[in-house]
Amino acid sequence: MSTNPRIPRAALLLGLAGVIPFAWGALTTLSAPLAQFSAQTLGGRFTGPYIQLFYGAIILSFMSGVLWGFASKATGRQAATGYALSTLPALWAFFFTGGGPVSAATYLIGGYLGLLLLDWQFWRWGLAPPWWMRLRGLLTTLVLICLLVVVL
Repeated sequence: MSTNPRIPRAALLLGLAGVIPFAWGALTTLSAPLAQFSAQTLGGRFTGPYIQLFYGAIILSFMSGVLWGFASKATGRQAATGYALSTLPALWAFFFTGGGPVSAATYLIGGYLGLLLLDWQFWRWGLAPPWWMRLRGLLTTLVLICLLVVVL
């Protein structure tokens, strides 16, 4: 596998667009005027940590589907292991993102770090594209920075 494969432009742009709700949540957590504007125009669910937590759980579930797709490229025992591992991000989101914003954000951080390990394993098995870890490393870093705003 190439150590520096190029991320396809569409995957990069769509991935970065997927970070927008996390960034918006961080910005509206840090800025009271922006939070007030957001709450009045978009509603409370799209403001502060609430958008991050709701969207973050959805994206963990989405990533379970992505990993499931990677597992479908495998056979035998590796496929069975891949299918089982692919369910973990969605289950994590389901069981651990309740509670208050700080607790839920902390568990989401754990979920995204765990997802990055799963991404690496599927990539190592050759089931993910060669550029996958470059993309996932970038996106995970951005998401974690945004979630840390809620935790700290």
